[in-house]
Amino acid sequence: MGAFKPYLVSMAARPVIGICAAQERAKWSVWDQEAVLLPRNYVSAVQGAGGIAVVLAPDPELADDPSEALQLLDGLLLAGGADIDPSSYGAVSHPETDAGPLERDAFEIGMASAAIELDLPVLGICRGMQLINVACGGTLLQHLPESQGHEEHRRVLGSFDGADHDVQTVDGSLVSRVTGEHTHVTLSHHHQGVDRVGEGLVISARAGVDGLPEAIEMPDRTFVLGVQWHPEADPASPVVGEFVRVAARQSRHASAALHD
Repeated sequence: MGAFKPYLVSMAARPVIGICAAQERAKWSVWDQEAVLLPRNYVSAVQGAGGIAVVLAPDPELADDPSEALQLLDGLLLAGGADIDPSSYGAVSHPETDAGPLERDAFEIGMASAAIELDLPVLGICRGMQLINVACGGTLLQHLPESQGHEEHRRVLGSFDGADHDVQTVDGSLVSRVTGEHTHVTLSHHHQGVDRVGEGLVISARAGVDGLPEAIEMPDRTFVLGVQWHPEADPASPVVGEFVRVAARQSRHASAALHD
């Protein structure tokens, strides 16, 4: 076994990034049944940045005690998907709200809350940004065409075609440092957004079109960032790459491997 030690250390040094997946009905081959789903571009973005992508299925036991899963991870990525059930933030459902299973909401809220407490790097994308806000006690606007008076945040359903969307970052913020820009061009596809900001979070970017919060972060943590846009779908975006790099720097697994 000794001859293979350098190889094992090299492999173990990659940061382990857990990505929360959705529960949806899906068809493949001859099957049509409930499945745990995650768009491939989330996995590709993490792997392309040098991380190991681990798909996390909703788990009721982990919703109550996430520590068993979080101790295996160097970073937590909260992906996009269906709307969060408004009961999670004390609201009545809007007719346009298309909520997914409560099981997923409870699982991700538990995971996010515990990861933030542990100062584990956390990145929330689209729904994931909203999830961070809800986990910290914030609320959401349930249908932006109604509250904002336009459909610029989601121009074409199910597509990023024509989805270019300028956001203005706050000078000195984490998202400003990550993107390296005050005006950052993004890919947008959402019909909900942050309303009341959760405890400990600050707004660090806003949409140029209407001032809607487009990024939130937690200044007293190493890396807790939510972005309303989709960096995983944009090869030019530095957001996922920087998240994985921070996770690598803090990696408990890399440290353990190098000292084994």
